[in-house]
Amino acid sequence: MLDKILQWDRDAFVYLNSLGIEQYDTFWSTVTKFPPWIPLFALIIILFFIKFPKREAIAMILTLLVMVLFVGTLTDLTKNVVARLRPNNDEEINTLIRILRSPSGFSFFSGHASSSFSVITITVLFLRRKFKWVYLFYFWPILFAMSRVYVGVHFPIDLIVGALVGMISAWLFYRLYGVLISPYLKLNHRV
Repeated sequence: MLDKILQWDRDAFVYLNSLGIEQYDTFWSTVTKFPPWIPLFALIIILFFIKFPKREAIAMILTLLVMVLFVGTLTDLTKNVVARLRPNNDEEINTLIRILRSPSGFSFFSGHASSSFSVITITVLFLRRKFKWVYLFYFWPILFAMSRVYVGVHFPIDLIVGALVGMISAWLFYRLYGVLISPYLKLNHRV
């Protein structure tokens, strides 16, 4: 069963990667990096400070940062335990695909997907009652994850599992914030 799933994953990757068009290589190579997304991160921080008292906004941002550290650590540990080769390093398929980036680390699961989906999910959870349009922020992790197939470094399952890990981690940290931090902030605010 696992072999069939992995074969489907490889076949799906080869098909999706082959849809790439050379004219868009620069776009996807840029989208797959973190720096172009810094304005989005700045907007998220500004929105926290606009809609919440300063102490609460700082606590939310710190929660988000600790969550990113947790997700990054979990991702790295999983990659080293599973040790799945990236498509660009897989000799069975690397001659069949377009490769725009060549990282040497392992593939399962995607750190780009887990980190971006965790950041946006916790942001949405914190801001959803303040801004109805906040769900549009999901455009970033979806595009960010898709870019990883385009540039030849992640299989679809890497991205799906990474996204799920990111969203579950965000929900967990949001719940922990609600149980451990938010009551403390409200208690201190009343004094």
